[in-house]
Amino acid sequence: MTSKIWRWINERIPLKIMLQVGLDEKIPGGASFFYTLGSATLFVFALQVVTGIWQLFYYVPTVDHAYNSLNYLRIFVPYGWLIHGLHYWGANAMVVLVALHMIRVFVWGAYKKPREITWLIGVFLLFLVIGMSFTGAALPWDERGYWAAEVGTSIAGTIPLIGSFLESLLRSGNFMGQLTLSRFFILHTAIIPGIAMIIIAAHLTAFRNFGSVGPWSNEKRKTSGAVLSGQTKLP
Repeated sequence: MTSKIWRWINERIPLKIMLQVGLDEKIPGGASFFYTLGSATLFVFALQVVTGIWQLFYYVPTVDHAYNSLNYLRIFVPYGWLIHGLHYWGANAMVVLVALHMIRVFVWGAYKKPREITWLIGVFLLFLVIGMSFTGAALPWDERGYWAAEVGTSIAGTIPLIGSFLESLLRSGNFMGQLTLSRFFILHTAIIPGIAMIIIAAHLTAFRNFGSVGPWSNEKRKTSGAVLSGQTKLP
């Protein structure tokens, strides 16, 4: 039954070809654990989206009920503790994975021509991940969340020329309160994830256009250089 449905859909929409183009790719030099960092980051981001949407059914973005609504989710909703835990630890894991992925890219020289755009998009994604982590920390509006937002916005206020504007923009005024929480909520749940999805699509497109770079590339360049200099005899 399932195969018949799949065949019927695939005859009208080329899903099989689309999946092959999107997922199947030969990696020169063979598979490596280091190549999983980017895919792991994408998986964790998808997990954040799913668990975040689930929490939206219970979270109340007000200074009076934010913390209590999360406590209700964790204590009384079946498996709510699991959903919240996956979202909380997934946020920390995503920051670590993005940092490791960028270190790998930098060490292997994947930022060089013609992959400069891929690298720059990745740097922008790093800032978006940090932004999601920062805005998400304030949403429980407990003591830790409040002071995380207070310190973070105060640091933004020290930036020359535009500091006071950024601080006022993030706080939605001169003081921390309901408008601050509302602004962090919309940034964390809609604006930053929406931008991230678009940038991720651009990042994957640029990556698939030029392919992977790894230690095998350096060995290939060394071998080519030795051949051209006459140090290696061709068979």
